[in-house]
Amino acid sequence: MKSLQLIFSNPRYFGPAWVFASLNIWFGTWAIYIPSVKEKLDISKADLGIALFCLSLGVFVIFPLASTIINRLGVGKATWYGVFLSSIAALFPLLAPNYYVLMVSLFLFGATNGLTDIAMNTLVTEIEKEDKQNFMSAAHGFFSLGGVIAGLGSFLIPWINNPFLHMVIMVVLVFSVNVYFKRNYFSIQAAPIEKEPFSLKLFKPLLLLGIIGFVSMGSEGAIVDWSGLYLKEVVLAPELLIGSGFLAFSISMTLGRFLGDGISARIGSIKIVALGTCIAILGYVLVLTGSIFWAITGFAFTGLGFSVIVPELFRIGGNIKGVDSAQGVSFIAGTGYAGFLLGPVILGFIAENGGLKNTFSVLLGVAVLVLIVSQALTRRKRG
Repeated sequence: MKSLQLIFSNPRYFGPAWVFASLNIWFGTWAIYIPSVKEKLDISKADLGIALFCLSLGVFVIFPLASTIINRLGVGKATWYGVFLSSIAALFPLLAPNYYVLMVSLFLFGATNGLTDIAMNTLVTEIEKEDKQNFMSAAHGFFSLGGVIAGLGSFLIPWINNPFLHMVIMVVLVFSVNVYFKRNYFSIQAAPIEKEPFSLKLFKPLLLLGIIGFVSMGSEGAIVDWSGLYLKEVVLAPELLIGSGFLAFSISMTLGRFLGDGISARIGSIKIVALGTCIAILGYVLVLTGSIFWAITGFAFTGLGFSVIVPELFRIGGNIKGVDSAQGVSFIAGTGYAGFLLGPVILGFIAENGGLKNTFSVLLGVAVLVLIVSQALTRRKRG
């Protein structure tokens, strides 16, 4: 919990951490109103799926450009401009008068979120380098906390009874906090590095990290989408407990991220990735037992295991020798986000043809793959 204490005691660390929370508060508030937007515009599920793909497309379009933008503006300024643009873009989807404006609005929301995501992870990487303090994992914990805050905001719906007004309130409150703390990171620049020409030697560690990111975030997305259905159809849990797997996963992930920096400081980034993977593997084994108690416990273990992996990937990616920190973070973000989006879709086809239990068996298998890849990173570091 040292990193959490660090964040709350020093505005230099709280400012960037609050950016993480802000992004998920705005996104989570939008997500609450997806059903009402569908109803308001009278669009089908297929049309809604295409519109949501536009959001993802916006994220992917910005990824190749983000490192250039960040290096040109400076990582502190890029983070602030990302916050400013994201806060404006968050308002557009709920104002969309028709389907086509909704698609454009979601594209812009995705693009601004993507820029902010990469900038804020690069910013934390640079502050960690400069201050010799670890708080990347706790910053990702703030992202998870932002989702919790957005969820609690759903209790305001009956009183506000206006989706756009609800979003305006959240944007103004969250943005005001960002305005107050932005001076603590606005002027931060990425430390100059001695770049090396492209080579397989440089690309190999990025590729290994990308594989881990794709699989880890793909697994996260799968648990978000499929845990409830698994408990209902495979474990035959009562209706009251159907959401308990995701709840256990989310709580343990948030707690794990607040604890991760201290463990990482003691054993190192690569070892904590391997440790987290072992915990996630144990979790999948428990999920596959078919027992209600052990399955829910298993989801908690997977959340705890995966909680420390993604923050460490950003930390490692931003510190590869000869690779610009913004480029390393952009690559990890791109491959990880691709996994988060494509993983549940791929596993959906497996579930349709082979059943949900086979789907979670595949997730167990890819977790073992992550462990093998993390060992390859360990060997490379020793070499």
